[in-house]
Amino acid sequence: MINQVVSRDAWIEARQRHLAREKEFTRLRDRLSAERRALPWVKVDKNYVFKTPDGDVTLAELFDGRSQLIVYHFMLGPDWDEGCRGCSFWTDNFQGVDVHLAARDVTLIAVSSAPPDRIEKFKSRMGWTHKWVSSAGGDFNRDYHVSFTPEDLQQEIYYNYRRIKSSMTELPGISVFYKETDGTVYHTYSTYSRGLDMLNGAYHYLDLVPKGRDETERAPSMTWVRLHDSYGV
Repeated sequence: MINQVVSRDAWIEARQRHLAREKEFTRLRDRLSAERRALPWVKVDKNYVFKTPDGDVTLAELFDGRSQLIVYHFMLGPDWDEGCRGCSFWTDNFQGVDVHLAARDVTLIAVSSAPPDRIEKFKSRMGWTHKWVSSAGGDFNRDYHVSFTPEDLQQEIYYNYRRIKSSMTELPGISVFYKETDGTVYHTYSTYSRGLDMLNGAYHYLDLVPKGRDETERAPSMTWVRLHDSYGV
């Protein structure tokens, strides 16, 4: 695979044309981000409780003293021995980021429907340090449309703001919450499917190189992804 080969001057000219398009995209992304932040909110009236190795915590307590909370809906079902390869790929990308986010009044955590012991076992295997809690026994995952029963799958499920057919009892997503000083919690944003791409730094690096993500009909999306201890390289 070799693209057209040109002189350095011709390359600079082509790069400058593309740079104009990149700047256009950056400005559009800034506008979309501002529009996202301006979306209306929904008050969270349900008392969600999560399980951790140290006991139960509420949604409000997950903020850990901050006013903003980002939840990664990690696909690890109640009887799964391993987490989803794709979710693990995303999680590898936000290791260490939580410290920087905390400095900007943001807490980043993962939530799964698996019980705490399965979460802790897989978390230890992966060497992750972020906070990760269990929604087992509660409605959180179902209310935010990332966990489904076998009965749900007999018909179309509601995911990514539309009805689809799926065979998966767990699907990925990100949800954002805000907590007022009086303790009131609001749901401000959720994104699913390709909306998660912007949270994966590795994909952005792959988008820079000649082969790109190399995900085509011949090599379908994400079939190449492995748990980071399973590549054998």
